[in-house]
Amino acid sequence: MDRIRQGLVYTESEASFKDSQRRTDLIFEYNHTPPRETDRRKSLLGAILGSVGERAVLLPPFHAGFGSNVHIGDDFFGNVNLTFVDDVDIRIGDGVMIAPSVTLTTTGHPVHPARRVDYGRFSEPIVIEDKVWIGSNAVVLPGVRIGYGSVIGAGSVVSRDIPPMVVAVGTPCRVLRPITDDDLTTRAAVVG
Repeated sequence: MDRIRQGLVYTESEASFKDSQRRTDLIFEYNHTPPRETDRRKSLLGAILGSVGERAVLLPPFHAGFGSNVHIGDDFFGNVNLTFVDDVDIRIGDGVMIAPSVTLTTTGHPVHPARRVDYGRFSEPIVIEDKVWIGSNAVVLPGVRIGYGSVIGAGSVVSRDIPPMVVAVGTPCRVLRPITDDDLTTRAAVVG
């Protein structure tokens, strides 16, 4: 566990002790619960995730390696096909909105094939601060922190930290501009 916490390479065999933390059967059940069964969905989400705030909405289907390493704040909205590769913690603040088909992955693999034996990998936590909006088909990579109020453009690949209150877009994702009071009078920010 110390090697995992340090972001060092570890293997599938070395990580097998974590298998009991996987919530795959509950995730399957959640994804197949009829929309009218809101109380059942809420109960399942509480059993799947490490923690979940008030008024959180996660539209099915969603996918997670574990589920138990995902922590969601209040007033969260996650649209369809959200994928959590949560070998370590993903922490999402309050008032976060995530569009369809977004991937948040805490895990990557070494470049050299000799280091990928037994699914060699490394994992680093992701932190998404309050009031962030992530556009469709974005990918957030291991170790990234997205600052308060920022907007990530559709299709972006976020490979490094994003500061608070900016619009960031692209592959790799880069800051396009700050969010200012001028944005209070426009319909939408430019998000790609």
